[in-house]
Amino acid sequence: MPVKQYKPTSAGRRRSSVSDYAELTGAKPTKRLLSRLKKTGGRNHSGKITSRHRGGGNKRLYRTIDFKRDKDGVPAKVASIEYDPNRSCHIALLHYADGDKRYILAPLGLQVSEEVVSGLKVEPKTGNAMPLSGIPAGMEIHNIELTAGRGAQLVRTAGGVARLAAKDGDWAHLVLPSGELRMVRVECRATIGQIGNVDHQHVRVGKAGRNRHRGRRPHVRGVAMNPVAHPMGGGEGRSGGGRHPCSPTGKLAKGGRTRSRRKVSSKRIIRRRKSRRHGQLVV
Repeated sequence: MPVKQYKPTSAGRRRSSVSDYAELTGAKPTKRLLSRLKKTGGRNHSGKITSRHRGGGNKRLYRTIDFKRDKDGVPAKVASIEYDPNRSCHIALLHYADGDKRYILAPLGLQVSEEVVSGLKVEPKTGNAMPLSGIPAGMEIHNIELTAGRGAQLVRTAGGVARLAAKDGDWAHLVLPSGELRMVRVECRATIGQIGNVDHQHVRVGKAGRNRHRGRRPHVRGVAMNPVAHPMGGGEGRSGGGRHPCSPTGKLAKGGRTRSRRKVSSKRIIRRRKSRRHGQLVV
């Protein structure tokens, strides 16, 4: 989907761009698949801020997405491609043959009135969902489960795509968008194809107001703060912080490993993701 450039009628418009939403059908969301989305302002149940720079923004209704794709053997027609304010990709409304309606993440190239189906042995075409055991090696997939029956947790963002590299017994080897190579059980489900809205990464916000509409508050640099507010604050004149970049609580922001070694999912990583600093694999 192409990106539309604004005319430079003001300083904020000069560097702004937006998706043209040409693939959306303009349908209103289905009411029974909507639910209230309460804002937290980044605060937990005790009222303490645990996620900084959050607050405000436009009101949203949550669209219930079928991440499990467990309605086996029932064909469904794509009724519409819709905008979802809660995620970067678009969503597709499915009308099942038994009258049920569900939202799924819209793959690239999926058109209105096309038919999709999920099951143990279905045709590996765009939009169909099946266990990794039934997907041929080398195919592009998204919406991948880490635990069978739990629902998809991997590759759910706009333009996201993973590749099924190989299958070895009860395990499948996946190459994720980050470059990470990991093992996933073959019973876990995935959807064929690449997620749509691939030009989302090329959209430029252009001005601070658009981030405020999204519920993102200003981000102040640590070196601009006082020493009482941040470990990198203080100093005479401008300074580099005097230490490695970190959060207000002292957690390293660049290069420090934050993944827990006790997590079971970490043990299934064959190759670490690519380092953004050096363009090389992190081992």
